[in-house]
Amino acid sequence: MVEHQRIDFRDQISRNKIKSFFLIVVIFIVFLILGYVISMASSPDSFFIIMILSIIISILYVWISYYNSAKIAIASVGAKEASRTNHREYYNLVEGLTIASGLPMPKLYIMPSNNINAFASGRDPNHAVVCVTEGALNKLDKKELEGVLAHELGHIASYDMRYMTLVAVMVGMIAIISEIFLRSLWFKSGDGDNKGHAIFIIIGIVLAILAPIAVWLVQMSISRKREYTADASAVKFTRYPQGLIGALKKIRKENQPEKKASKATAHMFFTNPFRNLSSSHPPLEKRIEVLEKM
Repeated sequence: MVEHQRIDFRDQISRNKIKSFFLIVVIFIVFLILGYVISMASSPDSFFIIMILSIIISILYVWISYYNSAKIAIASVGAKEASRTNHREYYNLVEGLTIASGLPMPKLYIMPSNNINAFASGRDPNHAVVCVTEGALNKLDKKELEGVLAHELGHIASYDMRYMTLVAVMVGMIAIISEIFLRSLWFKSGDGDNKGHAIFIIIGIVLAILAPIAVWLVQMSISRKREYTADASAVKFTRYPQGLIGALKKIRKENQPEKKASKATAHMFFTNPFRNLSSSHPPLEKRIEVLEKM
């Protein structure tokens, strides 16, 4: 019988962080190429105006979301703060995991849903929140719930909110630059210096249409890598991959689309709350397969 090659959780964490960094470099290269082509297709003045506007709008939007991420996430799903008296096991498990991981204790919330799911949010470990569904508390045994909570603390330990905010700023700038450039073409005259830059205008139009789609796909790929990293971190904290595997198998069997979730917050959940929108999360089967090798 062929024995499956074992995966060390430390190697898994390291590889996925390297891959995430590489994908950010890809987004930055797309940004530079798009900026160069637009600068050649436009006058220097209009190019700098486009760049400045896109940077200001993108940073302001994401900055506000970043500093209020926990409040926005909790309010969007109608979650309530957990009671230490009524949810003793929930508190005890998280407290034990914070000791194992060296993280500060996050605020704990419960989301009214019969599905099994959870998410973590907050700009850093000192401002973090963890939220689980009622279904997770009711349907998972102690080890399975511990695995899910360890996964969420893995996101916090890896500063995933900060990391994905950086990605969102870059993706947002590319989308805004593309939109402004395409709209600016309506106001260009048909003669003048632009005739000599026709090829760059055509390339610029193609890139302005395709670049936002391409970097969105890269952003989703980064999100998937961070999920694998959080799974590996959960094994690091618990030293028991079977708990997380059991939770994933129950989710695969029972979960239905989550009505309370939105596309804006879907990437934060333990598993994707939508059946038909799986880009931000790896397939459950693949996550289980990787965990079984640890």
